[in-house]
Amino acid sequence: MEELKARWGGSLEVHVYLSKAGAQVAKYYGLDERLRAFDSLHTEKDANTPFLAGQLQLGRFKALLVAPATGNTVAKLAAGIADTLVTNAAIQAVKGFVDVFVMPVDLHEGEVETTLPSGRTLRLRVRREDAENARRLAAMEGFHVFGEPREIRGVVEGLMGG
Repeated sequence: MEELKARWGGSLEVHVYLSKAGAQVAKYYGLDERLRAFDSLHTEKDANTPFLAGQLQLGRFKALLVAPATGNTVAKLAAGIADTLVTNAAIQAVKGFVDVFVMPVDLHEGEVETTLPSGRTLRLRVRREDAENARRLAAMEGFHVFGEPREIRGVVEGLMGG
């Protein structure tokens, strides 16, 4: 996102909205200060605070990008549950004809490796149920599911017209 912001300058606004857990993770990985460089930074207080859903429905933003999306968030979206800032914003965005781009952490069943803030590698299992939720979400109108951070560039360039 930093590279895209540098490329597009003021014509690309990036407003960061973090879930409560996302804010903790950003801090663990030392990203909290880097996120302040974007147009705005907000942290979830409840499902409607900060008030993102209304801004999406009123056309304030072209799209909503949820990256990364935890298995919990993907399961809630696939079931239509809107009880967090992220799930409420995503579901309300789709209702308001705003596309939602989602990068699930649990996209494909099998084993994955992730790097912890300490630099240590951790091996995890992506359960069949989590991968199925991602597939269900991908089939839902208004949601666009993708698998790799590098794909964000194409999402943004498509929204910016090239």
